[in-house]
Amino acid sequence: MPATEIEWSTWEPRFEEFLARGGPPSDPAHDHLHVARVVALARRLAAAEGARPAIVVVPAAWLHDCVAVPKDAPERGDASRRAAALAEQFLRGVGYPERFLPGDRPRHRRAQLLGRHRPRTAEARVVQDADRLDALGAVGIARCLMLGGALRKPLYDPREPFPVTRPPDDTANVLDHFYRKLLRLAGAMQTAAGRAEAEARTAFMRQFLAQLARELDPPP
Repeated sequence: MPATEIEWSTWEPRFEEFLARGGPPSDPAHDHLHVARVVALARRLAAAEGARPAIVVVPAAWLHDCVAVPKDAPERGDASRRAAALAEQFLRGVGYPERFLPGDRPRHRRAQLLGRHRPRTAEARVVQDADRLDALGAVGIARCLMLGGALRKPLYDPREPFPVTRPPDDTANVLDHFYRKLLRLAGAMQTAAGRAEAEARTAFMRQFLAQLARELDPPP
């Protein structure tokens, strides 16, 4: 039955079941709780930005990480394309409306579906921002540390814990990931609501880093 002719609440359990069938997450920071948070954030941003939450935003948020590729795997860069292809296959299989799927349509439909790579629609911008927001704030700090531990990386470089005189290298230690990527995300947000929330979360992360710096270099 087409999505527009049934209760929306009947679709969401299908997305959850589909993800559950995919097996364990690629790492602790990209588990089903991460997906659920991205869905909740996407709903909030959609309401603020006037995007269509049910038909495009929520399915895209649920399926944005439907292909589990470890963060340090050589094929990690291909994860978005593979997720888009698998999500499209799944949605076609369950009868999702054709007009909201990629395929023999303009290239931007794929971005509309999963919110990746220079989003051109309000829905895609919302999903991309929601995913990025979950990398910021208290949750973002926790996820960063969880992932670093899973990858068995040291927390910081004891010779220079913060990258002041050296370029940040998040392949070598966890702390550098804040400077390599996380603290820059607010400037890459695509929506006004996402940018405001990102700036607030980034301010909290800077407070955490300032406190960490004090603890790593206590006064004599």
